[in-house]
Formats: sequence, structure tokens, C-alpha cells
Amino acid sequence: MRSRIAVCCAKWVYRMIHLFHLGDGAALPGAVAKRIDPGILRMLAGMVTEGVLVVLGTNGKTTVNSILYQVLKEQGKTVLANRTGANMENGITTAFVLAADAREGIQADYACIEVDENAAFTVLPQLMPAGILLTNLFRDQLDRYGEVDAVYERIRRAIFQTPDAVLILNGDDALLSDLLSECPNRAVTYGIEEAVFDEAAKPRVREGVFCRFCGRRLVYTLVHYGQLGHYYCPGCGRKRPRPDDWADRVHIEGEACCFRLDGRLLRPRMTARYQIYNILAAYAALKAVEGPVDRFGSAIEKFDFDNHRESRFYIDGASIQLYLAKNPVGFQQKLSLLCQDPGRKDVLILVNDTAQDGRDVSWLWDVDFEYLKEARPAAIVVGGKRRYDMGLRLKYEEIPCRVTEHIPKAIRKLAASGTKNLYILVNYSSLYPIHRMLCRWEEKENIYSWKEEEK
Repeated sequence: MRSRIAVCCAKWVYRMIHLFHLGDGAALPGAVAKRIDPGILRMLAGMVTEGVLVVLGTNGKTTVNSILYQVLKEQGKTVLANRTGANMENGITTAFVLAADAREGIQADYACIEVDENAAFTVLPQLMPAGILLTNLFRDQLDRYGEVDAVYERIRRAIFQTPDAVLILNGDDALLSDLLSECPNRAVTYGIEEAVFDEAAKPRVREGVFCRFCGRRLVYTLVHYGQLGHYYCPGCGRKRPRPDDWADRVHIEGEACCFRLDGRLLRPRMTARYQIYNILAAYAALKAVEGPVDRFGSAIEKFDFDNHRESRFYIDGASIQLYLAKNPVGFQQKLSLLCQDPGRKDVLILVNDTAQDGRDVSWLWDVDFEYLKEARPAAIVVGGKRRYDMGLRLKYEEIPCRVTEHIPKAIRKLAASGTKNLYILVNYSSLYPIHRMLCRWEEKENIYSWKEEEK
């Protein structure tokens, strides 16, 4: 009876939030349900018939989770997922209670759940996952997460509470691979077998340069980016594990980044090569939990990699590309994309320091902005609350830029009178407002249609 009341109250709260336009209702319904029935998440997760898949890691969680959701739906499975990206305990609980029926509970074959690293210790034992997928471990929001060693330890402690879950690890990550010897779980790994990333994708600052077991500096025979690559320790002999699933024969065909996976050539509609890791991760996870992979190739070739984090808009003859860049490694990948575009281009960089972004923006100094200079944009404009920090960072690289306080006006001016090829790089708090604004402009097909954006 308590759980039924919890589900009903959570659904009512969700409806009221949307009725009165008080937000997206991603977390509060879950908080209400937990207050009424503290065991509601564990109970509902236990009703998932074929297993819960958890995705952890610094970059790629939302994309990998969306791939898992899409592939499973493509193969006729009923899937529950926290697709809004609300990955703390309240947000995850919301996803379950909104998908539940007050009488029948959860009717789902799989649940695909991305989990914030700071929430893993309390959430994982409640979800009782069949598989825990780890994408990578990079420095991100130092004021919230701390250094990567602290994040690693929180993840390790969380995994110890779920010894029956199979681990799916990015074996190219020199930090994550330590979990193979430190956790009792059965594990599989995935990786990329050949050099596919250019120099612009590789920041100079690398995490995990020393072996955790003997302290010697790791030697890399191949670097992808960050600490991802092929490595070994000359002291204790620890080395990159041979991957159970891998990608090779990577090449570009038009707007598709093609590669071979498990003997099959995939042609996903993307040009960002770091997405190979996300596809690999999803495939390896489904195989590891004996999930359906028969139609994986066809599903991934139809998958939309947008997720509001990589979006392209066409407005008044201008191409506007919006990208999330929230930490040094992620930002470096976006600079690599700029370098790969040989045409004339303009760049707008927005940096904020809200609680959602992280108050500490010192990570900007770990990005190799010399590659922004190599991309040779016609104009660079910086904005956001920390626009002067961004401008100072570029000044040290002798890169001229213009500072703006009015972002919509700056976008309109660049799109209307610039190169007609605009890249916008933002961190979290700017991402969804800018995406919504560009969607409205694209619907009107005119960047001057929305005078309220002047407010």
C-alpha cells in the first residue's frame, strides 16, 4: 500500500509541476516517492525482468545510455531509462515511479540508467544491476568531484557493493583498467585498436601517468586522447588488457565515420570519432549481459547522436553547430572537429560557473587552445558569466577575440553577416537554453523573428 501511494503521489506532483510550468519535474517526484516509501527504488528496480544496465563515467554517459535504449527498443524490448539526464538518486527514482503503474508496478524488460559518480555508492545497491558500464575517467568539476583519484575510489567502493554485476570497462583507460584487479566482479573490456585521433584531440595534460601499484611512469605505444591508449608499466608489467570487443579499420565516408566491430562494418551517421567509444561501450555491455545484438548495426546506423549535445541548425542559410564542452578532454575533442573543417568558420564560446557547470573554471588552462588558432576561424566571440576568464585564456595564446554580454544578438550577427558556418561551444548551463532558442529560430527559418530574445 505504501509503494502504491508513493507512485500515485509522485505522478500527481509531476503533473502539477508541468501544469503550472514550474520546471521539468525530473527530480522532485522521486524525492516525494522516497519520502513516502524509502524502499521504492529497490522494489521497482527488482521488477525489471531481464536486467538493469548502469552507465558511469565522466564523458559519454548520456549518449551511451541513449544508444542502449535505442538498440533495445529496435529489437522489440520494453525499456525504461532516465533519458532526461537526471542521474542523481532523486532523478533516477523519478524515472522509475513515472514508468510504474500503481497496481502493477514496473513492466519493463530492461532499465538503462546513467548514474552520477557521486551518487553511485547509494544508488547501485538499490538498482542491483546486471551490468555496470564505465566509459572513462577524466578531471571534471573539481569543486564538486575533486581529483580523479577520489572519483576512482568512490566508484570502486560502489562496485564492491554489487559483486554480481558484470563490469564493462574501457580498457584503453589506464585509470579504469585498475578496477580489473581491485574488484571481484567478472569483467569484460573494449578498446580501439589503431590510431584514429589527430594531435588536436590530445590535450597535453594527462591523468593517471603513474602506475597505481608500483609508482613508475606508464609508457604509451599509442595515445588516443587523455590517458586513453595502449600503455604498459615498465616496473610491474601491468599493461592494457586485450579487449574483448574492439574497433578497427576506421575511415570516413561522407558524413559517416565507418569502422569494423565484431567482424561487421558499421556506418553510423557521425563524423566525431570519439563516438566510436560510445558505440563500442554499448555493444560490449549488451554482449556482456547476453542481451540482443542481432540488429545492433542497423539500429546504430539510424541513431541520432544529437541528444541536444551535438546539434546542427540551418537558419537563414547559415549552418550553426552547437556542442557541449564541459571539461578539458571534451573541449579538446571539439577543437579537433574545428581543425577538421577546412572551410571558413566563426566560433562562439560560452563559459559559465553555475553549480551545474562547476564553480572552478581553472580547467580552461588545461585545454590546448593553440589548435583553435590552427583552425583559423574568421571571428571568435566569447560570452557567459566567465567571458573575461575565457578572453584572458585566449590572450595568453595570442588569439584575438571579442567579448559579448548579449548572446542572442551575437549569434544573430555571426549567423547573418559572418561566414555562414558558426560553431557554438558551451558548458552545461548554456546548453539547453541555447538549444531551445535555436530550435525556435529554425522553426521560423529566420534569426530575426524572435524579438523577445532581446530581453
